[in-house]
Amino acid sequence: MKADVYTLEGTKTGSIELPEQFNEEYEPDLVKRAILAVESHNRTPYGAMAKAGMGVSAKLSRRRRDYKGSYGKGISRAPRKTMWRRGMQFGWVGALAPGTRGGRQSHPAKPFKIYAQKINIKERKKAIRSALNGSVAKGLMMVVEDKFETVKKSKDLVKVFDKMGIDHEKVERKKAGRGKSRGRSKRFKKNALIILSKKCDVMNALKNLPGVDAVEVNRLNAKLLTLGHDTPRKCIWTKSAVERVSKENLFRGKQ
Repeated sequence: MKADVYTLEGTKTGSIELPEQFNEEYEPDLVKRAILAVESHNRTPYGAMAKAGMGVSAKLSRRRRDYKGSYGKGISRAPRKTMWRRGMQFGWVGALAPGTRGGRQSHPAKPFKIYAQKINIKERKKAIRSALNGSVAKGLMMVVEDKFETVKKSKDLVKVFDKMGIDHEKVERKKAGRGKSRGRSKRFKKNALIILSKKCDVMNALKNLPGVDAVEVNRLNAKLLTLGHDTPRKCIWTKSAVERVSKENLFRGKQ
């Protein structure tokens, strides 16, 4: 299987043979499993404080002669705190127990709960190969010359995208909700994924284009290669990145 190689002006300059990693059969269920494993490691821990709702003295005795006891009062055994006292008469308000105002939760969320999922190494690599084939089969893969990695400014990168017909317009999604306190107050529509052979200047230029991601080829995962859980994503490869997949035999064998 071959792919055309384009210049920064958007014209064809040749072709390149795609490695066998791009020939894997597309399996959306396997890709989804790999994505869920990636997302599980990025989940933010949350839960109640260890002593939440328990910072009150609310002991209530049921013994016959105890001071401040409720024996013979005709009330339940729920813990209560004293609000006022007149001799041996007390004014109580329920506290501490679940169901009382300001009391603890019966079964609160635990911040130490482990949400991380495991996935086999071969299964994870097979999911990446499957996602690669999905972008090829849908015609969403594009290969550009290595000169693309030398672009330093965002405005120059926008001009390159316009000449090559690549969408880079951002679409802001509001109403983040709880995400405002977890570093994702603004969310943007995902556009193209730029796959590079190494760290280079174009990565800094891409930071000013929300929705467009850049990644080294050896750091690819199933989540980056898809939109949602089963939709292939537009991928722009540099020629060196494709050659590196073949040369280093990435995503195959016991690496």
